[in-house]
Amino acid sequence: MLETLQNLYLGFTVALSPAVFLYAVIGCIIGTLVGVLPGVGPLAGISLLLPASFGMDATSAIVLLAGIYYGAMYGGSTTSILMRIPGEAASVMTCIDGYAMTRNGRAGPALAIAAVGSYIAGTVSVVALMLLAPPLANFALRFGPPEYCALLLLGLLALAYMSGGSILKALAMATLGLLFGMIGIDPMTGFFRFAYGVVELGDGIGVVPVAVGLFGLSEILLTAGEEAPPEVKKPRLADLLPSRQEWRDSVWPIGRGTVLGFLIGIVPGSAHIISSFVSYAVERRVSKHPERFGHGAIEGVAGPESANNSATSGAFVPMLALGVPSGPIPAVMLAALMVHGISPGPLLIQQQPQLFWGFIASMYVGNIVLLILNLPLVGVFVNILRVPYPYLYPAILIFCVLGVYAVNGSVVDVWIMIAMGALGYILRKLDFETAPIVLGVVLAPMLEMSFRQSLAMSSGDYTIFLSRPIATAMLAAGACLLLLSMLSLLRRGAGWRSALGLANVEKEDTHET
Repeated sequence: MLETLQNLYLGFTVALSPAVFLYAVIGCIIGTLVGVLPGVGPLAGISLLLPASFGMDATSAIVLLAGIYYGAMYGGSTTSILMRIPGEAASVMTCIDGYAMTRNGRAGPALAIAAVGSYIAGTVSVVALMLLAPPLANFALRFGPPEYCALLLLGLLALAYMSGGSILKALAMATLGLLFGMIGIDPMTGFFRFAYGVVELGDGIGVVPVAVGLFGLSEILLTAGEEAPPEVKKPRLADLLPSRQEWRDSVWPIGRGTVLGFLIGIVPGSAHIISSFVSYAVERRVSKHPERFGHGAIEGVAGPESANNSATSGAFVPMLALGVPSGPIPAVMLAALMVHGISPGPLLIQQQPQLFWGFIASMYVGNIVLLILNLPLVGVFVNILRVPYPYLYPAILIFCVLGVYAVNGSVVDVWIMIAMGALGYILRKLDFETAPIVLGVVLAPMLEMSFRQSLAMSSGDYTIFLSRPIATAMLAAGACLLLLSMLSLLRRGAGWRSALGLANVEKEDTHET
């Protein structure tokens, strides 16, 4: 323990040096802006600034890129809460209750809880990263294609089971998302499928146009269809801070989101996206009042925002401890280190202690910087809501189009966004949840690849999923969730039948009387 404290002291001497501290602040500011802009996201922001980091020393470069990464996690909540437009894909779940709180005049508390939850989750997960990196990374290495496939299937079933609504509806929407995710070039054979001659669909349907269409555009269509536009609620100073009850309601969701996000972040994949979905589903399931979710439950903001920030630190575990990136963003950062002649892996701590511990300490510093940046801006952001809706919504629509177009410079993405907006409008009118569609689009490439790699490993033998203990355990857990959901459906059916029977008896008694 004493050695760890000494190493942390070394890290803070590096992180608080003027040059490194300045790059941490710059990274946090750029990341926040990247998160606020719909469609840009942390991957695009890091990729664009990667060449600028080549002239720096390795520590400053990795600190700058990491600041952009977790700064984007903070910033993505702003437009999600105020306008129901996901700043980036990890903020999809924040749209649901965050925007409902805005409609209820509680935008300030939602933004404040998102900032504080992100800070707490980021700080706690950095401590976990510091203490648990090597053993957790070794466990993550035991996952091969069959384990990934089983894990993703379990994740889909668990989210459907914990959604609180109809599991059939949730699974139907997730399946629709998986079908959308299969459009484009087959990753194993190179076959061009389901694109109908549209060359721009070769890379598949992007998550950004799907998310912005299903959430941002569908909300504009729904509001435009109302007889009277929603009332513009001018914020008061007293309404900018959460109440005592809102603080109390947020404590456990922040704690659970932090743990879930960190553990999910270690496993390769789009961890920061998946973790927010899992956190929201868990909070809805454990809540004593699940009916409040979707109508402005503070837990629906605190949990997912904590989870996606905690997953950011979890994603650094295999990257730093083993040199294995757990997703596209850590892969770009790994490339940045290698350009500077640094080889991440088990020997990094011994060979480059200043870089490793300086990076850890800079994450503590970065979380404080982001909290200081974001809390004072709550009042500024909330004042956007003073703009009347007939003026605000056209501006939001332009914001959506520009954000989606900026990702790939493709008009096809804009048309996809429009189509998804129309689909989201219809589905919400029919009382379907649209969030599982986004999750299906995210998971489809990983699920398909891991499934086909598993069959390639076993020469087409499906029993490979039952011959590996971790995969078998996860599939068994998924089967149990399906059985539990079927039992609950049977109980509901029995309850409805008994209720109808009682109603008929009462009618007969009344008739006889």
